[in-house]
Amino acid sequence: MTQLPGLLDTEAIRKDFPILDRVIHDGKKLVYLDNAATSQTPRQVLDVMTGYYELHNANVHRGVHVLAEEATALYEGARDKVAEFINAPSRDEVIFTKNASESLNLVANMLGWADEPYRVDSDTEIVITEMEHHSNIVPWQLLSQRTGAKLKWFGLTDDGRLDLSNINEVITEKTKIVSFVLVSNILGTHNPVEAIVRRAQEVGALVLIDASQAAPHMPLDVQALQADFVAFTGHKMCGPTGIGVLWGRQELLEDLPPFLGGGEMIETVSMSSSTYAPAPHKFEAGTPPISQAIGLGAAVDYLSSIGMDKIAQHEHAITEYAVKRLLEVPDLRIIGPVTAEDRGAAISFTLGDIHPHDVGQVLDEQGIAVRVGHHCARPVCLRYGIPATTRASFYLYSTPAEVDALVDGLEHVRNFFG
Repeated sequence: MTQLPGLLDTEAIRKDFPILDRVIHDGKKLVYLDNAATSQTPRQVLDVMTGYYELHNANVHRGVHVLAEEATALYEGARDKVAEFINAPSRDEVIFTKNASESLNLVANMLGWADEPYRVDSDTEIVITEMEHHSNIVPWQLLSQRTGAKLKWFGLTDDGRLDLSNINEVITEKTKIVSFVLVSNILGTHNPVEAIVRRAQEVGALVLIDASQAAPHMPLDVQALQADFVAFTGHKMCGPTGIGVLWGRQELLEDLPPFLGGGEMIETVSMSSSTYAPAPHKFEAGTPPISQAIGLGAAVDYLSSIGMDKIAQHEHAITEYAVKRLLEVPDLRIIGPVTAEDRGAAISFTLGDIHPHDVGQVLDEQGIAVRVGHHCARPVCLRYGIPATTRASFYLYSTPAEVDALVDGLEHVRNFFG
């Protein structure tokens, strides 16, 4: 068995995840390497969510009976946990959404409806990057089309990093918002936050960071990032689906208009006008994802009990080993950085002229779950002249043996296709 320095006790951790014991396809044990799409959920989170439905289920904030008060305490307690997890200055800066996509759309719509100095209009510019997930491209395209703002972006270098050589020309005095991914879901690239934020601040632009592939894998400190908004999602960090987070600076949340209207986000309502509740409730219209938020709070507890520094160290060791082993496979090309430094635990690759969908199907027959396609990052595939990639992505329960299984599986793919 391969031994690597810095690994977690994966044997103990894997006992928390019932699904990892599954046997599929004629007795083959599941090798789950699709964590960038969604992580698995430990018993500790499942138990908390079951306990909520069995003992405390009620709507939040409105009732005065025992169940309503218990549900509210659990829901708002989850907000406290998330605020501490990301080192937010205030719990009121943590907004619950249904996923990171909604968080990004929320900011785009707020800026489209905002008054000066935040309003995006035909005299302003929006800046993104070529490596973004579609969720951080399409909302800005829609806002650009609606307002007439100019959409600009940073390109990519041949080795899968942002090309910042023209940063002063891309981010200008007209830039209102710079929105970019902290860690790429397709390339694995860990982007240079400091340089981008510094330039944005020089011209007075806001900064939004998509941390969906960062929050599950490393310590996330929103104050250290110095961004104005940070978005991430629960289902990639051992939590349930249907819950995301938008963190925003308090003064911005006070000044910017809400995106959705309805119950709980109001202060007073008359037939002619309404006033709004303070943040975060100002941006959480209607019945929120209660059980999902409570589940996210339990996931934060679980990850914190292990330690985000230790999780990051484990994943670095696994990723370093995986890059080394994959580069040994004939005809395999990694799309993105080919070292474990400054990269996340998602590795995309091509295998000769075998289509990634065929690679994924043959691997699946061996019990190995990877992701194939353009990973909601089609501009990256266009940039590198490929139709799609196969992506293996790792997490705190991933093992060197699973990396070896992937490499053996790819050899089987090569043999299968001659």
